[in-house]
Amino acid sequence: MAISAPAASRRRVHPSRRQDTSMAYIMLAPVLILLSIFVLWPAIQAVYLSFFDWSFYTDSEFVGWKNFHDVLVDDKFWDAVLRGLQFVLMTVPVSMVLSFLVASLATSVSRRVSTVLKVSIYIPSVISGVIASITFVIIYDYSGGLLNALINIVGVPNQAWLGDPRWALAAIAVPAVWLGLGISTLIMIAAMLDIPDSFYEAAQLEGANWWQRTVYITIPQMKNVLLFLLVTGFVGSIQQFELPLVMTGGGPHGATELPNLFIFNHFRGDAYVGYSLAAALLLFVVLGTISSVIFRIVNSEKLVD
Repeated sequence: MAISAPAASRRRVHPSRRQDTSMAYIMLAPVLILLSIFVLWPAIQAVYLSFFDWSFYTDSEFVGWKNFHDVLVDDKFWDAVLRGLQFVLMTVPVSMVLSFLVASLATSVSRRVSTVLKVSIYIPSVISGVIASITFVIIYDYSGGLLNALINIVGVPNQAWLGDPRWALAAIAVPAVWLGLGISTLIMIAAMLDIPDSFYEAAQLEGANWWQRTVYITIPQMKNVLLFLLVTGFVGSIQQFELPLVMTGGGPHGATELPNLFIFNHFRGDAYVGYSLAAALLLFVVLGTISSVIFRIVNSEKLVD
């Protein structure tokens, strides 16, 4: 059967385009090789080992779905996931509101003041999480901490901020918000500066105040950025590991044992790693599902130029 001329021309690829494609594959090859070695292969190995009672000291034994079943019926695992969600509620909304307010302030003041504000808010982002943890442990110290000294001024007795299950998780949430405030604020500042000035000028001519301009212009124009910060903040908060490890080790009585720390503690205390791998994979499924739902919402919304 004869092939029409337009169809034949569509199938022919220009030599320069073929060369560009080959060059693209060559440029991508190092990244793909590194991803395969350090991401893809460990992930495949983790999935494979999760079906075994695997240990460094004995021969592995295939157990099928037993490790996943053990995780799913373990109340401690679900308690850690629930605690992680509580930690997300303590950190993400507060961080987003504070970042939004600081970004609004930074975009409304003079350039010099804005620069000082941006540098000041970004400094915690470059501080090591371990250093921040130690600093806040000193601040929360029962007998000589700064926080107890401040509440003593208003007549409140000393509190065991990290030793009392009622306060421990909130006490860890404070440095988590502090550490993450810089990045989210800078992203919001960039998004605010991207909004055309003509929108605000038209609103001012109509007599709109700051609140009305924020509700009807700023927030709708930043919807995609806000949703991006929401999903990244959610994933980052529920996977918080460094702060509870250094500040409390997961205590008191597991009050600060977030999902990743629960998996780490189980891995450290159990010679058989199949349970820990199954728990990590199930946590990955939960986070991946929630993230994909939020990203679908993000992709469904387009900014209006």
